[in-house]
Amino acid sequence: MKRGLIAATGVAAMLVSVAACGSGDSDKGSGDGGKAKSLTVWFMDGSNPPGWTKSVQAEFEQKTGAKLDVQIQKWDGIQQKLTTALSESNPPDVVEVGNTQTPSYAQTGGLADLADLKKEIGADWSESLNKPAVFEGKQYAAPWYAASRVVIYNKKVWADAGITEVPKTRADFFKALEAIQKKGEAEPLYLPGQNWYFFDGLTIGTGADLVKKDGKKWVSNLADPKVAKAMEIYKQYQAFSKAPKDKDEATPQQADIFAKGKTGAFIGMGWEAGTAIKANPAIEKDLGYFTIPGETAGKPEGVFLGGSNLAVTAGSKKQELAKEFLKIALSDKNEGALAKEVGSIPNKESLLAQVKGNPAAEAAAPAAKGGGTTPLIPEWAAVENAPNPIKAYMTAVLNGKSPEEAAKQVEADINKRLSRKQ
Repeated sequence: MKRGLIAATGVAAMLVSVAACGSGDSDKGSGDGGKAKSLTVWFMDGSNPPGWTKSVQAEFEQKTGAKLDVQIQKWDGIQQKLTTALSESNPPDVVEVGNTQTPSYAQTGGLADLADLKKEIGADWSESLNKPAVFEGKQYAAPWYAASRVVIYNKKVWADAGITEVPKTRADFFKALEAIQKKGEAEPLYLPGQNWYFFDGLTIGTGADLVKKDGKKWVSNLADPKVAKAMEIYKQYQAFSKAPKDKDEATPQQADIFAKGKTGAFIGMGWEAGTAIKANPAIEKDLGYFTIPGETAGKPEGVFLGGSNLAVTAGSKKQELAKEFLKIALSDKNEGALAKEVGSIPNKESLLAQVKGNPAAEAAAPAAKGGGTTPLIPEWAAVENAPNPIKAYMTAVLNGKSPEEAAKQVEADINKRLSRKQ
């Protein structure tokens, strides 16, 4: 998905193909240091903000004497395009890849091993952000940034219900929603039945794994009691909503519902607040944000960390120059500048203070350490293809089936998808 305001997406789980543009010159091999004439970098549309890009480009060109050729790629069709480009003799040198899609490209041999770079500049990369950059124990990318969901709420609705404090625990949150419900003038929470990435965050919070190994193959683990626990928590939340149980947060856009001013809160990406403001500018003054609270105070709920990694292509003839670019782009100065410009979660906990002043990002930051992703296996992408069977599982539970029954209904489909050749 595209990024907006607060480093969108979460969910940079939509990688794709990029037309084989390549480096376009005949510079010599990986040991060229700064002798290469140019370096080609592929960024996804909306990922690289203008201020950050201009600064990084100037620093790189001044330090290396090489030109930086920045090429912006569209999300549509990127997976096939990038897959094709990685297989060619003259691929781009550095590519942005969605964090959950990194294993797919690493498995094909299209990404270079960056163990030496990790040792040099990544000793203190956040474990939660770096985990998706590692495949089968090897460092195939570098964590660039992430974003996660927060609670976006209507301060007026909450004040009218007598709520004076932001919830610190899940129980506090439920009490606040009950107060809004008792007031009877607004829907406490807009949460459709298939907000899959919020549910994935809950599974991270309960320590659940959505897949497990059966011999040499991956199979569904949806029947695990820890998954059922996460779904029961989701069901408690959804009970405060009138949203359809068989739709997701984009059908209709939840921010558009919230913009009408008759909803207490919704759980979404920070940039969705901008969507609500666009639909109803008057609501801006009433907007507030807070971290999704967990079971105990001081430990936020698990969240899905969508985001992007930066990788050096295995076929690049400018390996050293590409790594020099990553050292510059991922320096504390430039990571901090990116976080400050767009409100993204930086790759080091020590840099989280850079989001100060961006209320949505400030709300997202505390959950970063305990966040995670979908299963980091190449086979997982097929599971999320529409129609996502886990969404069907969620709807079935919300409509009265037990988590065990609902899991049994869809596990054959999940296993079939997991067995597809990549």
